[in-house]
Amino acid sequence: MLHFAVAGSPLSTPLPGGTLEGLQRAKELGIDAMEIEWVQQVPSGTERMKEIREMARELDMALTVHAPYYVNLNSPEKPKLEASKQRILKALSQAELAGAVSVCVHAAFNLKLPPAKVYDNVRRSVAEIMEQKEKLFPHVNLALETMGKPSQFGTLEEALKISKEFGIYPCVDFAHIHARFQGKFNSTEEWNALLDQYEAALGRGSLKTMHIHYSGIAYGSSGERKHLPFSESDAQWKDFLSVLKKRKVGGVLVCESPIQEEDTLLLKKMYDQL
Repeated sequence: MLHFAVAGSPLSTPLPGGTLEGLQRAKELGIDAMEIEWVQQVPSGTERMKEIREMARELDMALTVHAPYYVNLNSPEKPKLEASKQRILKALSQAELAGAVSVCVHAAFNLKLPPAKVYDNVRRSVAEIMEQKEKLFPHVNLALETMGKPSQFGTLEEALKISKEFGIYPCVDFAHIHARFQGKFNSTEEWNALLDQYEAALGRGSLKTMHIHYSGIAYGSSGERKHLPFSESDAQWKDFLSVLKKRKVGGVLVCESPIQEEDTLLLKKMYDQL
């Protein structure tokens, strides 16, 4: 089954807002999943996490998490590298308490280093993080995201290679891939090729539990610029949904449109009609 998630609390959530209120509002709108946006910092309270878990269970809502942006597992500065690893571990452990299934992470900036060196640095840090899995996040997936700029670690090949090694699965952001390659990967043939590559790397049945990001996106020669509503972008979103439906892709698709619930519902309603 494919769940359609709003990225954060819906814009129409009554004030003062918050995750619990956002979950309730999303459910009222007919949305069955949410990505909790811990992009600035991860909350520390454990009781709040238990409340989120109970609320999501009561509403039958699937949950994913977006970890903080301030992460670089390729940093040459040891304090920054250690802080990055700790932010990821905290996001994973709190996501475990909240009942989320997967945590999306922007892994690293390349810093003009050779791709092989960057991969080795990221891999070393992921290995250290995964050593804590059984203790801190036994049921949560660490999803390294495909990124929208060539200056960032996160081609699909890199994300799949490291995921296969550690028995995890990536967050495949189809909009980022589209932007990174300046307009490519926006057709049925290309999406099928990407999904074939994913399944070949992670095994038969891996398409049933994907963590997907999707939206319209603006891009230029350096890749991603900003996310856009579908109506303002070149995204062939109806064709994209048809591919997901025909391939019986499952898991959680997070709509990262700036108009949040409006485009999330657009996707969900079209998908249900296919």
